[in-house]
Amino acid sequence: MSDVVIYSTLSKQKVPVTPGPDGAVRIYACGPTVYGRVHIGNARPFIVFSVLKRFLERRGMRTLFVANLTDVNDKIYAAAQSEGISSTELAEKYSQAYIDDTNRLGLGRPDIEPRVTTSMPEIIEMIQTLIDKGLAYPADGDVYYRVDRFERYGALSGRDLDDMVSNEPGQGKENPLDFALWKGRKPDEDARWESPWGDGRPGWHIECSAMSETALGCNFEIHGGGLDLAFPHHENEIAQSEGANDEPMAQIWMHNEMLELSGDKMSKSVGNIALLHEVLDKWPSEVVLAYFLRAHYRSKLPFSDEHLTEASEVCERIRNAARAIDRAVSSPGEATNAELATSLVAARRDFYAALDDDFGTPGAFAALFDLIKATNQAVEGNRPTAGQLQEVRREFGEMLDVFGLGGLAKSGAVVPAEVMDLLAEREAARTDRDFERADTARDKILGLGFELRDTPEGPQVYPR
Repeated sequence: MSDVVIYSTLSKQKVPVTPGPDGAVRIYACGPTVYGRVHIGNARPFIVFSVLKRFLERRGMRTLFVANLTDVNDKIYAAAQSEGISSTELAEKYSQAYIDDTNRLGLGRPDIEPRVTTSMPEIIEMIQTLIDKGLAYPADGDVYYRVDRFERYGALSGRDLDDMVSNEPGQGKENPLDFALWKGRKPDEDARWESPWGDGRPGWHIECSAMSETALGCNFEIHGGGLDLAFPHHENEIAQSEGANDEPMAQIWMHNEMLELSGDKMSKSVGNIALLHEVLDKWPSEVVLAYFLRAHYRSKLPFSDEHLTEASEVCERIRNAARAIDRAVSSPGEATNAELATSLVAARRDFYAALDDDFGTPGAFAALFDLIKATNQAVEGNRPTAGQLQEVRREFGEMLDVFGLGGLAKSGAVVPAEVMDLLAEREAARTDRDFERADTARDKILGLGFELRDTPEGPQVYPR
């Protein structure tokens, strides 16, 4: 049994992550609908599942990560009309913008990024299968799914069928709760595809069922996305995929919580959004990653400049730790520091134990900073050997690399040696209780453009 467990929204419990028949952990995460530039909230699932892939691979598991782009949708038609271009042109424009924006995060791309427009044969085939099995029916150019014929409908969201109210319009429905698999072409929709039921385009939910099955097969290991997609989107995916194939769609349903701005969920419809590319213009990518990953993926996350400032300070503390190790390597001790050796083992254990348990990134960060604190104490006291310091540096870098933050451990040259010498002089003066000399060193640091702060991990300097 795997040591890695993930909380599944479907079973309401933690489920072991077990590789599939070919030895890979298959992951599907719902991507954005590309009708505009993505906001910072859209980055959360991209970051969560990209970093999950990095972690599982560090744990020795091979992964196959698929994240789709929805490039056919009502919102795309409406946005194209507003911009005065075709829906195809608009979708391509914002698909590329999404790729460009998320590339700036430095996490790489998913292994496969299917689009609706290139998946029409598979979508139409799945709809026909559902019709043949009596789970769907054509109606005046549309096709609807018979919700009341899928006994497990509502299991993901915990909703009772009798208490549900439909908000999806449509003529020719047998039941108000039935949802569209295919939508006949409307006069104002320029893009359309041929089908056995007439020209039109697919409904939103069937797209992911078809794309995930094409890329990953049935009963894959992890299906992910934002918690706001659990109903109706993922509920409908389950009904479609399991109705068509008579086997589970996914073993684990992993949902990340939403970002909040002033207590409200961030969304384009509400208008309280911060666009990802604008945030990345203002803040380095590592700050954005640290902002997201210091919170648990299943917790709501407030968004503000104050929270990003805190993340920036975390990044600087990490950089300072790397610089301190690099400086210590140039003048090491002659004996192994036993306390540091114990702390290194504990940090490695605690880091991976936190991530093993429902991808607990906050606990992993805590383990990282325990190692930083122990290293700072060792450098200031019984200085370790160069070999021991290099081992700590290597482990430090590998932990950061899981988060996509490895670059922070390579930034030792950012703070000049003169500043680090003044920092050492200040600490020596404080030890001697020569506070006037300590203040003079601090003022010189400020004069060189750096701010000095005393933290639980020791004194840190930050570019001003």
